[in-house]
Amino acid sequence: MAIYSFLDLAFDVLKVATQPLTYQEVWQVGREKGLTDKIKTSGKTPWQSLGAQLYVEVRDNDGSRFMKVGKRPARFFLKDRAAELPPDAVAKIEKEESKKKEKKTEYHERDLHPLLTYFAYANPTFNRGRSIFTKTIFHEKSQRSGYNEWIHPDIVGFYLPLDDWRPDVIEFNRLSDNNSLRMFSFEMKKSLTKANYREAYFQAVSNSSWAHEGYLVATEILQDDEFLAELERLASSFGIGIIHLDPSDIDSSSILYPARGRDALDWETINKLCEQNSDFEKFLQDVKIDFESKRIHRSEFDEVVKDIRKYIRDKLKIEQEP
Repeated sequence: MAIYSFLDLAFDVLKVATQPLTYQEVWQVGREKGLTDKIKTSGKTPWQSLGAQLYVEVRDNDGSRFMKVGKRPARFFLKDRAAELPPDAVAKIEKEESKKKEKKTEYHERDLHPLLTYFAYANPTFNRGRSIFTKTIFHEKSQRSGYNEWIHPDIVGFYLPLDDWRPDVIEFNRLSDNNSLRMFSFEMKKSLTKANYREAYFQAVSNSSWAHEGYLVATEILQDDEFLAELERLASSFGIGIIHLDPSDIDSSSILYPARGRDALDWETINKLCEQNSDFEKFLQDVKIDFESKRIHRSEFDEVVKDIRKYIRDKLKIEQEP
C-alpha cells in the first residue's frame, strides 16, 4: 500500500477548494477533514513540511499537478482547474481577508492571562531558567484622560535573581549599578490578523516600550508568509517582540520574534503609569518589598496555574493535543 504523502493531502484538499489556498490553509482544511491523521510524521510543524514540498514541486517539476498563484503569500491550486480562476482571483481573496473580523470565542481576552503567566514562568525558550512572575493590570482602575489611551499594559512581569545569585552579590549589586532587576510588559490579543495587527502592534509599542522587554502576545496569528514577514519587520524596526501562545499545546508556545532589550527603564513613563493605575503602583511596591526582603511573595502576583491544561479545557473549552 502506498504511503499517503503531504502532496496527496494537498491534492485532496485542492480538488474541492473554491479558491487558491496558502500551504497553511491547505493544512488547516486537511486537518478539519481528518486527512492530516493519514500523514505519518513526527515533526512539530508538519505544515512547514507541506509548504516546502509544494514549493519544490511547482518550481522543479514541469509535470506537477499543482500551480502557484500570486506572490507573498503564494497560493496553490490544481493545474487542471486553472480555467476556473478569474484574472483577479488573488485580488478578491486579499480584499476579503482584509475585512475579516476576529473570530468569536466563548472566552474573554483576560481568560488568556493565566496562559501567559504559565509561559513566562515555565517556558525555557523565554525565561532561560529564570523565575519570571507576572501581574495583571486592570484597566478599569486607570484614570483615563488626555493622552493616556494606550499607556496601560495588560500584564507586567519581573525577574529578580534571588535564587540564582549569592546574597553578597545581590547586596553588592545594589551598592553599584543595581541592574539585577528585569522588567517585562505584555499586550494581549486573542488574535492577530491583517485587519488588526497594525493597531495592536503600535498599542504594544505605546504601552510596553518603558520596560526592559516588551511583547505583543496572541493565541491565533495568521499563518501567511507576507503577514509574518511584516510582523518580523515591525519587531526589527520597533523592538517589541511577538509571542504566540498555543492553547492546544501550551508547551509548544514560542517567541516568534524576540524583543530588542533595553538597558535602562523609561522612568518618566513608569512614573506616569503609577499616577494613572493603582495596580501598577502596587506591583512596583511589591517588587521593591521582595528585593529588600530577599524573598518573592508569590501571593501578590498572578497565580501560576499548576494544571494549565485542565484550565484550558475547562475555561477556554479547547481540547489539548495528545
